[in-house]
Amino acid sequence: MSAVTLPEGDWIRGISIRQPWTTAILTGAKTVENRPRPWRTGWVLLHAGLQTDRPALRLPLVARTIRGRELVTGAVVGVARITDCHQDPAGSPPCTEWAQRDAWHVVLADVQELALPVPVGGQLGPWKPTPDLLEQVFQQLPGFRP
Repeated sequence: MSAVTLPEGDWIRGISIRQPWTTAILTGAKTVENRPRPWRTGWVLLHAGLQTDRPALRLPLVARTIRGRELVTGAVVGVARITDCHQDPAGSPPCTEWAQRDAWHVVLADVQELALPVPVGGQLGPWKPTPDLLEQVFQQLPGFRP
């Protein structure tokens, strides 16, 4: 297996998301991540944060979506491409059932789950992954092309 040639420079960021929301994204059901500020488009590492949003586990939409799946924390669990970031117009219905009012909706596509989570600490806001972390992630995605 040959190594993936990745672009140079600042082309990817990490986004830390609490469970069970990260797993809902990995299933393909949750296509937006709600954030207080807008995010730029481009590729992101999906990092399952250390904390779990326990009340969210009781929401029927979440429970149905994550049923039978492990809720890994403190690790990069996948990659995704942000294709858009918007707020719904006042008075309009949410863009998806996962969208929260008054939040920025980070629209995710091309989600790819890692077979083996890569443990790493995250942080709030967009964070820059180390070259070593990128190597560990993309070893698992040999067909990835940004």
